[in-house]
Amino acid sequence: MVLVLRALGLGDFLTGVPALRGLRRRFPGHEIVLAAPGELAPLAGLTGAVDRVLPTHALRPLRWAGTGRLDVLVNLHGRGPQSHRLLAVLPARYRIGFRCPDVPGFDGPAWRPDEHEVRRWCRLLTSVGVPCDPTDLLLHLPDPLAGRPAAAGGPAVSGGSAAGVPGGVVVVHPGAAYGARRWPVERFAAVARELARSGRRVVVTGGMAELPLARRLAALAGLPPAAVAAGRTTLPGLARLVAGAGLVVCGDTGIAHLATATGTRSVLLFGPVPPAEWGPLRDLDRHAVLWAGRRGNPHGTEPDPGLLALTVADVLAAVCGLLAGTSVAAC
Repeated sequence: MVLVLRALGLGDFLTGVPALRGLRRRFPGHEIVLAAPGELAPLAGLTGAVDRVLPTHALRPLRWAGTGRLDVLVNLHGRGPQSHRLLAVLPARYRIGFRCPDVPGFDGPAWRPDEHEVRRWCRLLTSVGVPCDPTDLLLHLPDPLAGRPAAAGGPAVSGGSAAGVPGGVVVVHPGAAYGARRWPVERFAAVARELARSGRRVVVTGGMAELPLARRLAALAGLPPAAVAAGRTTLPGLARLVAGAGLVVCGDTGIAHLATATGTRSVLLFGPVPPAEWGPLRDLDRHAVLWAGRRGNPHGTEPDPGLLALTVADVLAAVCGLLAGTSVAAC
């Protein structure tokens, strides 16, 4: 059995998919268990690499009920020592993790602070003989037209027109985990208003905690209440929505990686963290990445100055570039 720790959020999970698939190819006969938040289980099944999820959050002790020695423990969570120590208490034949002198048994390569998140974990595994492809990011979503899942290892559903939604909706996602990564809602509303004026159907997404923000955006943009999907969309439902959308407009947050994972066009607004560390690595012609070129504090409570340097005009220009040939009023 292979136990992998990555008890983080949606974007972290999706950037770890190439590493998980590398493990599946290297250990085809092993059960692969992912220690991660339980809500990610439906998407974990779409990777073709994870057999089951062991629900856990952050750096809480793992509730491991297995018997006997594990074959391989893999730390895809961090560089240690906290995450290494969670795994060090479990019996295993082999441990994979970045080098950490405070915790014996993890003798992998050195951590590089400015490395792209996807490439980081691929490098870790490649260093111990587990090759990974950093562009292997697509989820194997059910085919909405055929009504059945794509074959394991086969093509994922790419972005485009959802069944019954000509041209696909435009998903606008104003939230992010930290205020430093949240572009002002008034600016998101201005973009949404222009898209609606052009005849596009706009859907505003977010978690339950982001429902007030989504409702405010809709009100400012003149969108009907039905346009707010925040707080009433499951994670699999959100994946299907994004897969069928014509475009996603959002900041540096989990849904941006969902757009990459489904091949859906996106306009991504980066602020304190550069896209060289968290931006798309495939289908680059489908993703417009906006960044003012300066770093900031990614955990700040107020919008990062670099993020504020991005204007509504900048975002609409990127939208027009991706939706070339369509009737966007600002184009």
